[in-house]
Amino acid sequence: MDDIGTRGTEAQAVRDSVLTMAVEAWRFGRVFERLLGRLDASETKRYRNQFNWFMKKVDESLTQAGLRIVNVEGQSFDPGMAATPLNIEEFEASDVLVVDQMLEPIIMGEEGIVRTGTVTLRKAET
Repeated sequence: MDDIGTRGTEAQAVRDSVLTMAVEAWRFGRVFERLLGRLDASETKRYRNQFNWFMKKVDESLTQAGLRIVNVEGQSFDPGMAATPLNIEEFEASDVLVVDQMLEPIIMGEEGIVRTGTVTLRKAET
């Protein structure tokens, strides 16, 4: 493999690593949020500030790599959405659906969708 091909492969490996770290940080954030809900109010503020700082650093790193996390929770579900619904078979074709929970985030890059997300759905409240 030539030098340019090697650099391209290395750059892709770095990008894949950044993507993996971003997804895992996002997942950890979901668990951490649930944990914060169980703490005293006095402890919650301190830990939430530390967590917010950490997520800010993750977002800054993603931005430097030309990437961003997209959260579609609470939005109307569209079959063309860049997310795989795990529970779509629980609903009728005529049901109006909303993204209930994101299990894996959607990651967008400058060129478009880099990684599709995974979601669960619920019927829209009418």
